[in-house]
Amino acid sequence: MNFASDNTGPVHPNVMEALNASNMGYALPYGADDATAQAVQDIRDVFEAPEAAVYLVSLGTAANSLILATLSQPWETVFCHTVAHIHEDECNAPEFYSGGTKLTLVPGDDAKMTAQNLRSSILAEETRGVHGPQRGPVSITQATERGTIYSLAEIQDISVTCKDFGLPLHMDGARFANALQTLECSAADMTWKSGIDAVTFGGTKNGLMAVEAVVFFDPKHAWEFELRRKRGAHLFSKHRFLAAQMQAYLAGDLWLDMAEKSNAACARLAQGLKQTPGIVLDFEPQANIIFAQWSRAAHQRLHAAGAHYYLMAGDHKTGSADELLPARLVTDWSASPEDVDRFLEILRG
Repeated sequence: MNFASDNTGPVHPNVMEALNASNMGYALPYGADDATAQAVQDIRDVFEAPEAAVYLVSLGTAANSLILATLSQPWETVFCHTVAHIHEDECNAPEFYSGGTKLTLVPGDDAKMTAQNLRSSILAEETRGVHGPQRGPVSITQATERGTIYSLAEIQDISVTCKDFGLPLHMDGARFANALQTLECSAADMTWKSGIDAVTFGGTKNGLMAVEAVVFFDPKHAWEFELRRKRGAHLFSKHRFLAAQMQAYLAGDLWLDMAEKSNAACARLAQGLKQTPGIVLDFEPQANIIFAQWSRAAHQRLHAAGAHYYLMAGDHKTGSADELLPARLVTDWSASPEDVDRFLEILRG
């Protein structure tokens, strides 16, 4: 009953087998190996983007930060939602790697910015001449930090606003596959066909050990990104081990299968919560994340039974048994129906 994070789940056996196979013999370093060339081609095929510049790094934070640094200047600002991952959970890494680019927070319900709110935030900048930040890239998180998803129409509306001001649009796709499965569209549909200029194609939260892909749909950014990746200490010497993971991830659509499983586990858990009296869902779950509230007494039962998840506020140990305390639940590809049902059984007492 581990719903703390999809980061806590195991690496898929196919990926471990691929890593073991890649450990045989020798290969050129720094991405000059055959496995990397094939992984790059596989990603281009997935995105239907034969000219895309594709690179592998080990961390989502590195991917997001290096992309935004490449798309911005130090005197600019990146527009993102108030609960964007790059704002809440990356310890100012985007600001660090970009040399000082700031973040401008754009409000919006359900953890999503709207095109209208984005336009208002953009218009509020470049109003103070040399004294204020200049307008820079826009970044959206898909799926969002609250488990909601931008529809294709919402992405397209945001893209139109970006184009009106000549600003590039980045997608933080740490849970890209989960969002894709919910929308039932192609990777191309959710990115460049909807106006995305660069995407962090996540894998670590979806059954990989440690690899994320950076995809620029305009290859003009390639050389600068390569320099920033090296300067930022994110160019792996034994790069084949990143490539092996990505190859296994995409082979036979394993990445989509794992996302489908994690989404299905989340849907089962969400349905059970909705059917349980006294449970409050803070957002409608659309991927593999749930934010919900239930009584301290139920939290105590779950903790005593060894359930793992994040309590977002309060202390489950002391206080009124009836007080509602908020929690976050995240399912991964390995979450079983039995674990979900056991969790619900204990919660209900």
